[in-house]
Amino acid sequence: MRREHCQMELTTCVILFPSWVLQRPWPEVVGLIALPYVYIAYQRFHHRRKNELFRVVSENAADLIALVDVTGKRLYNSPAYEKVLGYSPKELAATGSLEQVHPEDRERVIEAARQAGLTGIGRRLEYRMRHKDGTWRTLESTASAIRNRKGQVTQLAIVNRDITERKRIEEQLEHNAFHDVLTDLPNRRLFLDRLQHAMDHARRHPEFKFSVLFVDVHGLKIFNETMGHSVVDQLIIDISKRLRSRLRHDDTVSRSAATGGRPIAYETLARMDGDQFTVLLEDLKGPTDSMRVAMRIQESLAEPFTARDVDVFASASIGIALSLPSYHQPEEMLRDADIAMCRAKAQSTSGREVFDTQMHAFVVKRLKLETELRKAIEREEFRVFYQPIVRLATGQIAGVEALVRWWRNESELVGPMAFIEVAEETGLMLPISRWVQREACRQARAWHLLFHTDPPLTMTINVSPREFAQSNLVANVKSDLDETKVDPRSVQLEITETMAMSDPNLTIRICSQLKDMGVRLSIDDFGTGHSSLSRLHSLPADVLKIDRSFIGGIEHDGESREIAHLIITLAHHLSLEVVAEGIETRSQLTYLEQFGCDFGQGYLFSRPVDHAALENLLAAASCDPAGSPVKGLP
Repeated sequence: MRREHCQMELTTCVILFPSWVLQRPWPEVVGLIALPYVYIAYQRFHHRRKNELFRVVSENAADLIALVDVTGKRLYNSPAYEKVLGYSPKELAATGSLEQVHPEDRERVIEAARQAGLTGIGRRLEYRMRHKDGTWRTLESTASAIRNRKGQVTQLAIVNRDITERKRIEEQLEHNAFHDVLTDLPNRRLFLDRLQHAMDHARRHPEFKFSVLFVDVHGLKIFNETMGHSVVDQLIIDISKRLRSRLRHDDTVSRSAATGGRPIAYETLARMDGDQFTVLLEDLKGPTDSMRVAMRIQESLAEPFTARDVDVFASASIGIALSLPSYHQPEEMLRDADIAMCRAKAQSTSGREVFDTQMHAFVVKRLKLETELRKAIEREEFRVFYQPIVRLATGQIAGVEALVRWWRNESELVGPMAFIEVAEETGLMLPISRWVQREACRQARAWHLLFHTDPPLTMTINVSPREFAQSNLVANVKSDLDETKVDPRSVQLEITETMAMSDPNLTIRICSQLKDMGVRLSIDDFGTGHSSLSRLHSLPADVLKIDRSFIGGIEHDGESREIAHLIITLAHHLSLEVVAEGIETRSQLTYLEQFGCDFGQGYLFSRPVDHAALENLLAAASCDPAGSPVKGLP
């Protein structure tokens, strides 16, 4: 009799039947005596099934699955390790489990593994692992403890997920939240945070001094309206690069190692908004350090930038706020630096001002002025005054320049110097200019009908920078010409040299359209900008106006005299008529007559007067054509 086993697999267990076989002397089975008993092998079978399931899942999972023992020895790494990190199973087996972990993250990984071994509960952990190509990948990891029958932790099952791209996006979003998208400089939020740190440090160390510079770059708004957003965006980028470069090389204002600082160009230069930048200067020796940096910024911006193959010049007004114990919030210090900048822009010849408490009154005054200007527009409180432009060869009035005045509350006559700048900054100059333009055209038509001058009296009208940048300038001029019926030949629009050269191509296009309508064009303040007569030759202008700064020095300054003479001579070669503005003395007039200047304007002939007073002058001229009616006018 021989003992045999047969087995039958069920869904939940394996049942074994021990049996004895009855045989005759010859090998033939004649019967079976079975004493069955059941041996439950569920755990063994289930273990095989679990191993197979683990293998299938781990080999097809995108996550990196690993088994390590309590010593950190690798027992298993899923194929995803090679896909994500580039290492083959053989290469991983030859290294320790921490070898590819970033050195800065190893202690955290070890501690997380220790805690998982003690508690059996793994916590979520982010750490970096080195790719085979040398780059670093960020993994999100969770470890689970595997225990033996005695409850002892023998292995750790680790599931890693590659979150490198997600972290990159998160870091980019965080970076964008604290940096200007265009220039990549710190934005207002980050600047205030760093300013707060500086203030906190100063409270702990009273000897620590710092300051805030508020930088307002002039002209970008006009460039934006004339050249377009893309050109100005590039200008802003170029400006930020230049400022960053200049500050980087200024060792005298960089933070010292004792204060834990980094290069000033990367830490303290920020873009607030549009054309405004701020600089945080730390660990200063005295107030002169701040002023020296402000001067360096202005010098760097004075060098030309290039836009569309044209040299573009920028300048800046800078306000400085010095650290004081009275500052409790960073916004307070930034506000005072802004106030100082506004004061520098309005009154300082250097373009730099250090904040003092009296400046609060200045800001309040400007805000009040803006409010009053808005009301003045609604109440139509503006008036047009006229200053004669005299033909020097005859002394006769050849034209007038329309100049705006503000009849404040119908009791006080306010000159343009008191409100033009605020009107330009706030955009209020647009409605004021439109009104002046219409009124001047109407008055020119009235005088032509009254005096029948031939050629007609020229009405020179100033075009503000914002108005010139408006796309509807030509349409507005045409509307005024049609509405007032004025002879286009009697209208002369005046733009400054800086406006004309900010975008010569745009200027040529606009001026050509105006010329097609019969309107004359004049270039004002020539000599104060950075252009040349050869470049002005490309513009369809009729008149060149020499800036009063040259006329004022013509009597005693040989260089001013030579420049004025040269401008007049070359302008005539370019078929341009010349107007000298700011003539106040007989000596100045004599020099200009000798140089062959065509027209003159200034207090020597007449101050700006209202339409009634000028009408009397024109009436006197019509009665005595040979006389010089402007002589003796107050």
